[in-house]
Amino acid sequence: MINLKTAEELQIMKEGAQILGKAHGEIARKVKPGVKTKDLDKLAEEYIRDNGGIPSFKHYNGFPSSLCISVNDVVVHGFPGNYEVKETDIISIDCGVLYKGFHSDSAYTYPLEGVGPETLLLLNRTYESLYRGIAQAKAGNRIGDVSYAIQSYVESFGYGVVRELVGHGVGRKLHEDPEVPNYGKRGKGVKIIAGMVFAIEPMINRGTKNVVQDNDGWTVRTADHMPSAHFEHTVAVTESETVILTTHEYIEENYPYKWRSKSQ
Repeated sequence: MINLKTAEELQIMKEGAQILGKAHGEIARKVKPGVKTKDLDKLAEEYIRDNGGIPSFKHYNGFPSSLCISVNDVVVHGFPGNYEVKETDIISIDCGVLYKGFHSDSAYTYPLEGVGPETLLLLNRTYESLYRGIAQAKAGNRIGDVSYAIQSYVESFGYGVVRELVGHGVGRKLHEDPEVPNYGKRGKGVKIIAGMVFAIEPMINRGTKNVVQDNDGWTVRTADHMPSAHFEHTVAVTESETVILTTHEYIEENYPYKWRSKSQ
């Protein structure tokens, strides 16, 4: 069942999404060679709690941390730990905030300055695909229109679109209906109507679309160990427009490597 949100509920979600965006911004200051991923997780949890939120991911179905931190060939659901970030890594950081009973969810993939041009192209194009999907997330369209916009763009470069993991509705639960795949056909799927809120999150691989899961039951990585990129926003659909509730603004203000102008 799809739970439509009222204007008052959307305002709460927007406030929570700002806490989430600013938490991402604090993390962005610390993403650099030598930092341990567990230290980024600790920083995020402290910031979220200090600002009136609760980390959505911590203890969700047993997940142990506030952040999913996925490095290089890890697509999603990587555990923070003692791993020290390297100059040639890409680091996907996925985070959620529960605020006044409602969740928000967003992700961003950071390249370090030693990342090569082909992987930078993957990140640039995955980021672009997120906004192509959002442009189709409007009242009267269907979920397949969002999915097709993402898939058709990234597959034109030969990238693999992960099938096993999809975007999702967001609200009182972290994962609600409808599912929002990153692959699909125009004009198919659930009709988009005002009051829907969902997370759009392209997970795009430089090589094969196939993935495998580690023995920890969480970590998902590419089957060919090629890099994977992941970007995500939570969006709200109204009668007149689609509003991006989450923000990457604070990341881009605080992360010193301005990578999105490179390798285009």
